[in-house]
Amino acid sequence: MRILVTGGAGFIGSHLCEKLLLAGHTVVALDNFLTGSEENVAGFVKNPSFSLIRHDIVQPLKFRGGLVKTLGSEPLDFIFHLACPASPIDYQKYPLETLLASSEGTKNILDFALPTKTRVLFASTSEVYGDPLIHPQKEDYSGNVNPIGPRSCYDEGKRYAESLCVHYSRIYSLPITIIRIFNTYGPRMRQNDGRVIPNFIMQALSGMALSLNGDGSQTRSFCYVSDMVDGLISAMKGESPLFGPINLGNPEETSIHALAALIIRLTNSRSMVSFHSALTDDPRRRCPDISLAKETLGFSPNVSLEEGLQKTIEWFKKEG
Repeated sequence: MRILVTGGAGFIGSHLCEKLLLAGHTVVALDNFLTGSEENVAGFVKNPSFSLIRHDIVQPLKFRGGLVKTLGSEPLDFIFHLACPASPIDYQKYPLETLLASSEGTKNILDFALPTKTRVLFASTSEVYGDPLIHPQKEDYSGNVNPIGPRSCYDEGKRYAESLCVHYSRIYSLPITIIRIFNTYGPRMRQNDGRVIPNFIMQALSGMALSLNGDGSQTRSFCYVSDMVDGLISAMKGESPLFGPINLGNPEETSIHALAALIIRLTNSRSMVSFHSALTDDPRRRCPDISLAKETLGFSPNVSLEEGLQKTIEWFKKEG
């Protein structure tokens, strides 16, 4: 198959490109490198089945100029639309870029897919649930989101994009699958990513205190990147596309305080923990109900948190 991956030089996107190439597919990656990196694709950028295009999806994708020369005239079989800043430190630094990636960018991808009815997987997020009042979160829960808070550019941008996908599917019969990605971690996360796992690992490796916002009792569910990629690819298979939304993540719930203790143990660090003010609109609990993913995709994560953290720590040690 010939597959387009937007955000292909990002954390999850680069792992997805690599797995697709290993499966024998031809992959075209688009990225504007706002938060992605050419280093993420360095291991396979010379693969003749891989193409990397610098492009901002806020600008329309049209077969003209340099874009047509790189994409070529062969039709695409599938589009994975992942492009959007996903870390709080990124989308709070680039709020307008985040909003436009989800709104104008998603519309451009759907318009690009429309003439050939190319199947699209839209990577949404667990952030659409906000600070949930229902636990664990099921796909029919509409969420508890602050539309004007510091996280709203990401939360509401993705909610808008989901609505856009719904109506393109209903009005134009465009085959679309919406996947809601829960917290994912692993190699190729940036050291300054701003998310809790790279923050804690870097602090533990340097002997600094691990910074906990709030009392540390808030929970997350962490999915190792290889499991997430397997889930995304499973949504590509089958003759009839699944619309969704479908939660993808690991249903094992962990408190942030327990996560800090585990990382300190795995790094053999002498670091302590330090407590700071809670973040605005920071969810108290976050855990996916993945019953639908199990039923429709055969998805079930295989990598335990301890195993995944060990792999991630080793990667950070090597890169540091």
